[in-house]
Amino acid sequence: MIQVSKLSKYYGGKRALGPVSFEIDDGETVGFLGLNGAGKTTALRILACDLRPSAGAVSVGGIDAVTDPHEVRKRIGFLPEHPPLYQEMTVSSYLEFAADLRRVARGDRTRLVGEALEVTDLTDVAGDLINTLSHGYRQRVGLAQAIVHKPALVILDEPTRGLDPKQIVEMRKLIHGLKDRHTVLISSHILAEVSQTCDRLLVLGQGRILGAGTEAELAAHEGNVKLVSITVRVPPAASGEPYRDGEVDARKRITSVLSRIDGVTEVGEPQSRGDGWAVSLTSAKDLRAEISRAVVQAGLDLLKLDYARSELENTFLRLVDTGAAAEAA
Repeated sequence: MIQVSKLSKYYGGKRALGPVSFEIDDGETVGFLGLNGAGKTTALRILACDLRPSAGAVSVGGIDAVTDPHEVRKRIGFLPEHPPLYQEMTVSSYLEFAADLRRVARGDRTRLVGEALEVTDLTDVAGDLINTLSHGYRQRVGLAQAIVHKPALVILDEPTRGLDPKQIVEMRKLIHGLKDRHTVLISSHILAEVSQTCDRLLVLGQGRILGAGTEAELAAHEGNVKLVSITVRVPPAASGEPYRDGEVDARKRITSVLSRIDGVTEVGEPQSRGDGWAVSLTSAKDLRAEISRAVVQAGLDLLKLDYARSELENTFLRLVDTGAAAEAA
């Protein structure tokens, strides 16, 4: 569906993107993941033929996006970060207008508008003015205009930005519904969104692709380091005194117990948390069972144990940090 080769975009002497190269297969749902300013929106605008590249080649469905942008636009639907809505129009009239712009045949227009309303769950507000809708519903209208002509490729730039938790769940469900009908490319800096909606990820940083693949593939490539957070407590003495050890001795004892666990690569400094001590440690594999066993056998109370961050978050941060270091060098 998409072929990109050595794509770059400069604004004067400032590089916003590139060079980047990647491919996206027909039917895939792929996430562009990166910090703000990583180049995600620039890449999507070029793919949507809204921006010309400074160098490189781009094709969508085998059509050159630089030399034949009008043909490419017929095959894509684009939801920009700020949807292009006309507030004084009703939802249905706006979608009919969008279908007209997309040159949908007049005989098919009513049917396709109805299908777009149904897919985005807007049928009940079809006759409402857009300026009376909530932000979540306006975002759905933006999605509806992107799919009203049944494009092969749907490009969504930060589709959940500004939505509340309930609206995010609803938007995620709508995006899942697109996967059977379209190739979908989603830009986001929210890890949970790309994790739960995409088949594959492209991680951008400093205008370059820092990693590509599924979550598991990216984690494996980066060494799959796991960051575990635990909270332990030194039990009170039999005399009823608060703790058997003083503060310094408690830190040393906890650090010693965790450092001896086979596979633990680093132990952070224990920090006082209420009646316990919070500690972060890293390992190359899942050691939660071994950690809990060692803590209990050492006579400590285990109050909490879990991953401090998701594997995707760990991988993302390592990729971004590595990319920034390489750029600086």
